Amino acid sequence: MRVQGQSYRSVWLEGSVVRMIDQRLLPHEFAILNCPTSCDTAQAIKAMAVRGAGAIGVAAGFGMAQAALGAPDASFAASIEDAARMFRATRPTARDLFYAIERLETAIRQASDSATARRQAVETATRLADENAAAGERIGLVGEPLLREGARVMTQCNAGWLAFADWGSALSPIYQAHRLGKRPFVYVPETRPRGQGAKLTAWELSEEGVPHTLIADTACGSFFQRGEVDCVIVGADRIAANGDVANKIGTYTLALLARHHHVPFYVAAPRSTFDLAT
Repeated sequence: MRVQGQSYRSVWLEGSVVRMIDQRLLPHEFAILNCPTSCDTAQAIKAMAVRGAGAIGVAAGFGMAQAALGAPDASFAASIEDAARMFRATRPTARDLFYAIERLETAIRQASDSATARRQAVETATRLADENAAAGERIGLVGEPLLREGARVMTQCNAGWLAFADWGSALSPIYQAHRLGKRPFVYVPETRPRGQGAKLTAWELSEEGVPHTLIADTACGSFFQRGEVDCVIVGADRIAANGDVANKIGTYTLALLARHHHVPFYVAAPRSTFDLAT
């Protein structure tokens, strides 16, 4: 996605260094955070330098690859176990985090020796990031037809390209519709207490040139009451086997408002967000 006309992903690997857009500084400063070690990457996840279930999963995948690259041969398996334990403790609500760790553990375990394991870890983490970006783009292609010309969309928190490797989930259909000239308009609740809507979603939409307005969380109901919302699209931290969705605080309120006012409510998420064991 574009930042000041330049294309970026939210998280990527250069050599053995994980690089990511530092979301803590937005919207006032755009800066890249460098994480030279797996411990640095885990701390970045825990400190919310990277946010959004998909981006967290991508960062954890790259972090596990870092752990493999830095693990000594003599204690290789134990080092990988320690790294997996460390990453699982960073953001326990995000299913994509656990999905990434499991993918990397499997790739490493199947390797015949530590050298092969290091190579397979990097390849698997890179593939996982590419899959995440492709899933975001696919969500946009599937979701775009749901938005009519000039659709007024409400979202919650940040489920845009900052929350994925690229494209995002809830915002991806909006980006696709915007690029097709359908002129969508987005209501962006500020999303207390962390302000992801105010700090991240509004910034993303500005960079992409999508018309939007920032509103107080407590104002959402009044827009429904006046018939000014055509649909709601949100992302998800985790989706249970029965379809229940866990997402940012405030999502439940929007779901009830949408149901009461007969407004379509959509959850946009990749398969990696589904937790069939829950």
